[in-house]
Amino acid sequence: MNREDVTEDALFDGRLKILQPRRGYRFALDAVLLAGLCRPGQNDEIADLGTGCGVIPLIMAFRGQGKFITGMEIQESLAKLAAENVKINKMEERIRIVHGDFREVEKYFPAEQTDLVICNPPYRKVKTGRINPNEEKALARHEILANLDDVLNAARYLLKTKGRLSIIYPATRLAHLCNRIMKYGFEPKRLTIIYSAPGEGAQLVYLDSRKGGGEELHIDPPFFVYDGKGNYSEEMKKLYEKNL
Repeated sequence: MNREDVTEDALFDGRLKILQPRRGYRFALDAVLLAGLCRPGQNDEIADLGTGCGVIPLIMAFRGQGKFITGMEIQESLAKLAAENVKINKMEERIRIVHGDFREVEKYFPAEQTDLVICNPPYRKVKTGRINPNEEKALARHEILANLDDVLNAARYLLKTKGRLSIIYPATRLAHLCNRIMKYGFEPKRLTIIYSAPGEGAQLVYLDSRKGGGEELHIDPPFFVYDGKGNYSEEMKKLYEKNL
């Protein structure tokens, strides 16, 4: 990818630099939400499936969260950008980027050695909605190369018993998400319902599940992205700060 095809953006008042495609797949609000809501343990070994340009591992490492983070990305152009982002932010000791397909996760990772798997998976079925002509965007949004079952199968392989799986997903597909998660041996443990603003319908859900967990689900207070006046809510502003 040529330099003219890339933009340099920043988070945390310019302290974290993010290279991403000018016209291809660019990280969105859901990545910031997932990075902020998942609350990794200090000594967690973390895997981010479908890391894109590496924004979620970068945010976590910037905050000093987790012991080590591996980002896996099937698209070579994005994997290269993610690796470059790790380098320019001097996070090589905290983050590793793997160019590979998590449907073949056993080729890249040992089994049951991971504490936390995070994923912002493709959520649109191939035959629903217009598929973006830009390949990077299409693969990120539509279930072209991977679907939810592929994510869950990889997570089941990676995670230790009682390990955590954290996912952001459309609110309209919550029933499907819970059904599939439980089929793969995960138990939903914490649910955050995300709204654009007060008075509007739910847009996204954050779901934290445990491999082999017990039956108890905690539902967080509603999370509003905006305050109703077009400004970020206090909760959302907090996710753009270093210390949560």
